[in-house]
Amino acid sequence: MTIETPLLLSGAPGSPYTRKMLAVLRYRHIPYRFFLSGHDTPEKLPTPKVQLLPTFYLRERGGDYQAAVDSSPLIRRFEREFNGRSVLPSDPVIDFIDYLIEDYADEWLTKAMFHYRWHYQPDIERAAAILPRWRAVTAPEDDHLKMGKIFADRQISRLYVVGSNDTTAPVIEASYKRFLDCMKAILEKQPFVMGKRPGSGDFGIFGQLTQLTHFDPTPMALTLDHAPRVFAWVDIMEDLSGLEPKDSDWISRDAVAANLRGLLTEIGRVYAPALIANAKALTAGAEKVETEIDGRPWVQQPFPYQGKCLQWLREKREALSTADKAEVDKLLAGTGCEVLFA
Repeated sequence: MTIETPLLLSGAPGSPYTRKMLAVLRYRHIPYRFFLSGHDTPEKLPTPKVQLLPTFYLRERGGDYQAAVDSSPLIRRFEREFNGRSVLPSDPVIDFIDYLIEDYADEWLTKAMFHYRWHYQPDIERAAAILPRWRAVTAPEDDHLKMGKIFADRQISRLYVVGSNDTTAPVIEASYKRFLDCMKAILEKQPFVMGKRPGSGDFGIFGQLTQLTHFDPTPMALTLDHAPRVFAWVDIMEDLSGLEPKDSDWISRDAVAANLRGLLTEIGRVYAPALIANAKALTAGAEKVETEIDGRPWVQQPFPYQGKCLQWLREKREALSTADKAEVDKLLAGTGCEVLFA
C-alpha cells in the first residue's frame, strides 16, 4: 500500500458519485475523512483540473497531495492499493459484465437523475431549497434563496449536456420505469446485481438511486409506487460494512442469462445506441447527436467523455482471452449490447 490513510475526499449528499464512493469505502473498510464540498478543510489541499464531486486528495508515502476525480478509475486504483472485500469480480467474464453495468449506471442512469431533478417543478423547488443549504447551512435565509435560484437556473441551463430535453424526456422516463422492473426482477432472485455480494455496478446504480429514490420527489413517488423493493435496496446498500463476502458469492456465468438478461437488454436498448450515435457525431465533428432510441427521436450535444467510455469498453473486451471474449459475446448476444463491439 502506497496511498496514505485515512483517504481524504470532499463531496455532497446530492452528488450520486459521492454517495457511490462513500458506500464503496464503507464496504471495503478503507478509512476515510469526508469534507462537505464548499466547507473549509484542515489541510491545504490542491484543486483538481476538472472540478467534479467527489474529489479525492491522495498522498503517497509522505509526498504532496494530488487531487483525483472520476469514480470508476478510482475504484480500480483502490483495488490495487487495498486488499480484501473486492468490488471487482474475480471471473474476468463477470468482471466485464459488472463494468458494463457500472458504465450504464454512471453514464445513462444519471440522465434520469438530472432529468427528473431539473425537469419537474416540485423537484426543482426541492433541489433549489436543499442543495445550497448543504454548502452553507448557517447562511442567512436571503442568501439561501438567492443561491437556490442561481444554482437551479445554472443546472437547468446545462441539461443539454446530459441529453435531457423535451424530445428526449419520453425516452428517459420510459427507460427509468423499465429499469425499475429489471431491478425488481433481479432482487427477487439475489440481493445484489452481482450475486450475493456487490460489485462496482451495484455501487454505480446505488449512487444514482440515492437521488432518484430518496431525494427527488417525482422519481421517488414513482419508485415507491412501482418498486418499493428497489427503494429498500438503496437503504441496504448505504452501509455494507458488516457484510462478510465470499468469493463464491459472485454470480456465476450460468446465472447471468437467467438473472441479468433483462438489465443487459435495457442497456442494449438505450445506452448502446446512444454511445454509438455519440461516437459517430464526435468523429464527424457534428454539433448535434441526432438518432433514434427505442423508436423515438433523440437529440443532444456530443459528449466527448462518453466517446472515451465506448473506447474503454472496447479495450476491456479486447483485453480478454479468446475464450472469455467468446463467452462475453454469447452472454450479450441478442441484448443489443453487441453493437458496441461490432
